Amino acid sequence: MIDLYYWTTPNGHKMTMFLEETGMPYTIHPVNIGKGEQFDPAFLKISPNNRIPAMVDRAPKDGGAPIAMFESGAMLLYLADKVGRFIPSDFRARIDCIQWLFWQMANLGPMAGQNHHFGLYAPEKIPYAIDRYVRETGRLYAVLNKQLASREFIVGEYTIADMACYPWIRPERQQQNIDDFANLKRWKAAIELRPATVRAYSRAKEINPAPSATRSEEERKILFGQSKETVR
Repeated sequence: MIDLYYWTTPNGHKMTMFLEETGMPYTIHPVNIGKGEQFDPAFLKISPNNRIPAMVDRAPKDGGAPIAMFESGAMLLYLADKVGRFIPSDFRARIDCIQWLFWQMANLGPMAGQNHHFGLYAPEKIPYAIDRYVRETGRLYAVLNKQLASREFIVGEYTIADMACYPWIRPERQQQNIDDFANLKRWKAAIELRPATVRAYSRAKEINPAPSATRSEEERKILFGQSKETVR
């Protein structure tokens, strides 16, 4: 049984996509980040970086005590190895999958996140910042589009690399024209139709039926006003 600490963000969706694909039993524990629930002391014992998603595996492979984890990329890699699915068994293909997983964690997620912040949430619209991150998001779309030119999914078969990237490509708020990226568009449509993807995003709607693209002043303070004083 997996206890999944989750909110309806791209990083959260990665985990429900994987769990729905594998059929692993899991329980969602919503962590409403707009209300500051990520700072609850009990949650911080699992996720010291006060971010979702996080999880507790109550039945690890070694039969020992439950394992608590944070960071979505690490969680995907752990779970894929646990069940022996969605990560290639071939040595070189496995390396390829892991490097694209890390590419998402280090590039696509952070850059698209800054794109969202300065384009949607920042109280002051700074043209340089908006242009910087929109252009970088476009560059990353092009990198992935090129990778998909000769294969159905990122490393050939469907893997955790695809599950990590898809939730960051799905939003229509990236200020990108998906028609400019034919391979990426085809890949996105294929993943969107997977039954597990449909189920994962249905769970999101159950938990957060009306997500808003705007933030109240209190939410801004919680989400964007963190500093070293936040860590207690």
